[in-house]
Amino acid sequence: MKRWPRLVAVGVRTHVTYMSRSPLEITFAVLVPLVYATLAVYLFRAAGDPDRLLTASVGAGLMGIWSSVLFGSGGAVQNQRWLGTLECLVVAPTRLPLVLLPITLATSVVGTYSMVATVAWGWLLFGVPLHFAHPVLFLLAVPGCVLALGAMGLLLAATFVLMRNANALANALDAPVWLLSGMLVPVTVLPAWTHPLSWALPTTWGARAVHAAASGGPVAAPLGLALGLGALYALLAVAVLGRVEARARAAATLALT
Repeated sequence: MKRWPRLVAVGVRTHVTYMSRSPLEITFAVLVPLVYATLAVYLFRAAGDPDRLLTASVGAGLMGIWSSVLFGSGGAVQNQRWLGTLECLVVAPTRLPLVLLPITLATSVVGTYSMVATVAWGWLLFGVPLHFAHPVLFLLAVPGCVLALGAMGLLLAATFVLMRNANALANALDAPVWLLSGMLVPVTVLPAWTHPLSWALPTTWGARAVHAAASGGPVAAPLGLALGLGALYALLAVAVLGRVEARARAAATLALT
């Protein structure tokens, strides 16, 4: 267990390098955040709320990070299936959660480009003023939100191991999670019955911390809740991953055939 920090660091570096060599990953990571940012800015302008254009750019960046984590984690497991290495990863001496954690963190690291791209895109193309209420806290809140998203991705990866077509689940979770998390629109505008679901997501508190750092408001409390829930999700992933792995072995669903 003393070697796990090095294992995670090497794994993150390896998967970031792998994703940077994939034309599909590069195209998805470059274009999707810019589309999100453009739509968000036009929506806020059409609503007569030009003072919140920075909020729109930051929210679009958070949406891009979440999409990167969601599809990147599912795609990474699916790629291991196609390459025929998923079985080797499962039977390796290293525990499966420590094998999957670098994948989810790597997708989060790649997703941080979304935040930089959307803010820069809004500033260059639409003249969005970059007046951050707490610039230093913003630089701390974004990595904290990324860690929380990576922990949530680790829990989702448990189901990705079990499913032959992980992208089917990813497609269904993309928009609902960023809506429930208040990444672009406040959670308060959603129906009341959705609020408990929102409060249970680390993405909600991570998004709230990032928005507070950008527009003003308390940052430490929501960021602490995001990291705490992220740690809880990671522990839950470790607890359930053993059962998911055993079920996948019994059902023979690790390989494509």
